[in-house]
Amino acid sequence: MGSSERSPAGPRGRTGASAETAVAEHLVTEGWVIVARNVRLGRDELDLVVCPPPPEHDRLVIIEVRSRSAPGYGTAVESVDGRKVARLYRAAAVLVRAGHASVPSELLRHPPRVDLVCVRRARGAWVIERHLRGLAPP
Repeated sequence: MGSSERSPAGPRGRTGASAETAVAEHLVTEGWVIVARNVRLGRDELDLVVCPPPPEHDRLVIIEVRSRSAPGYGTAVESVDGRKVARLYRAAAVLVRAGHASVPSELLRHPPRVDLVCVRRARGAWVIERHLRGLAPP
């Protein structure tokens, strides 16, 4: 188990990494703490592992970042189906059980939450469209 940056080899990888960086920077300005990025757990990857500001600062939150740079492929929200949510919760459970080195033990007292942050490209910058907190576990 380890943390690795997404390979920016292709345009899709560079776009995803850029969107994740924009979301991470936004969350930090709102008081969130970035615990880890791009954590690989088997075939799954957790985009951002974070700790929210008070009053939830003792909870681990997994942020799935979805971006859309052009219309026509559906919305970012539509790109996350029940199977993807189930995979995120399974990966989060593995992260908690394994006690990932970057995750402080005090964040493991509560079950992790999975959030979805949707962004879109506008005038050369990423704009956060929605932050859906607490996607329903399967």
